[in-house]
Amino acid sequence: MKAIGIDIGGTSIKGIVADQDGRIVGETKQATDAAIGKDCILANVKDVIWQLLEQHPDSEGIGIGTAGRVNVNTGEIVYATNNLPGWQGSNLKEEIESVFHRRVCVDNDANTALIGECWLGAGAGCSDVTMLTLGTGVGGANRIGGKIVRGAQWNGGEWGHVILVPDGRPCNCGQRGCIEQYISGTAFVQTATEAAHIQFPSGVEVFEAYEKGHSAVTSVLNQFIDYLTVVIHNIHLGINPQTILLGGGMVDSKSVWWDMLEERVERLGLHISISAAKLGNQAGSIGAAKMVWERL
Repeated sequence: MKAIGIDIGGTSIKGIVADQDGRIVGETKQATDAAIGKDCILANVKDVIWQLLEQHPDSEGIGIGTAGRVNVNTGEIVYATNNLPGWQGSNLKEEIESVFHRRVCVDNDANTALIGECWLGAGAGCSDVTMLTLGTGVGGANRIGGKIVRGAQWNGGEWGHVILVPDGRPCNCGQRGCIEQYISGTAFVQTATEAAHIQFPSGVEVFEAYEKGHSAVTSVLNQFIDYLTVVIHNIHLGINPQTILLGGGMVDSKSVWWDMLEERVERLGLHISISAAKLGNQAGSIGAAKMVWERL
């Protein structure tokens, strides 16, 4: 049996076809073109699915991971920020099933990433895992007793919008001081740009400046690690997972800062296990494919 897994991001839509043993037998991706709006995003999602079905017409179901809070029972996006304009209120399950006439299930993209990591990645063999994705924003997901915890209003695991600094930086969710505004890749680059008075195009250039000994950037990285350590500490005491997985674009540069993080976590004396996610930007689409078998 094969299943299609789709991961809808703000920049690109990634799709794979996987079998039940976790072998990826087909893949494709294309731009999301999110700024154009909901209809364009949907058209691009359908195009990715058509491409995969042309390669593997025997695919029996379609799993989709997307930003936003998702009612997994109905497939409705119950809340979304303007990162995906017009997305809130969409019903992806109905929309995709009506076109492709296959079983469809939809979930939050952080949940599907965790499902993928627990199937084929760093969370394999663990029943209790929390995952943070440090990228454009901060995604979060929790697995307890072998099950994803989605919450009564589908926002369980929204670690990115937990308050870290009361009355802190404004967030696009309407609150101030959210975790996302301090430990996302976007926040890291923005803070370094402000501190160093240099316009850094991405985190790569920030880490290059750090390795050259730029004092302002060094301070920014140390503050980033301090904030991340507090978040890990709070998750550990609140949920006590077997391990906390860190994924997203920031982890691509972990060779620079991971030792610093482990040293500060060690100081807490709580025996917290942290691990880097292994599946990279395929985690969400792999987890979406796995979700087809888990839910349907």
